[in-house]
Amino acid sequence: MTGDRTINTGGGNYNENIGRDYIQGNYYAAGQPQSLIQAAAEIQALLKQLETSYPADTPARDMVVATEVVKRIESDPTWKQRVIAAVKEGGLAAFEKAIDNPAGAFITGAIKGWQEVKNV
Repeated sequence: MTGDRTINTGGGNYNENIGRDYIQGNYYAAGQPQSLIQAAAEIQALLKQLETSYPADTPARDMVVATEVVKRIESDPTWKQRVIAAVKEGGLAAFEKAIDNPAGAFITGAIKGWQEVKNV
């Protein structure tokens, strides 16, 4: 067999027997790191919870909800560090896309600010 192959196992072990050679290793889903996916999922859950308190779907509501998310992340130093590490590993644009919410742009703006302050 020739050519490149992409094997997406969703995480875990992948074993392949090629002739006499045995290849084993840990293979993870291509694309976004697991830490980025987990951090984005936590933020998505919080966004859904907060959006019920602010039902009008407007940019002003998105800013209020994003501000509340940022406040909650900032109030938990462990969570804040996990989010910063996930973004550092997976990239800010990928994180915003993973959040998949209009408030995501405001949240990623705050995270970018945290990264810049940390790097100073």
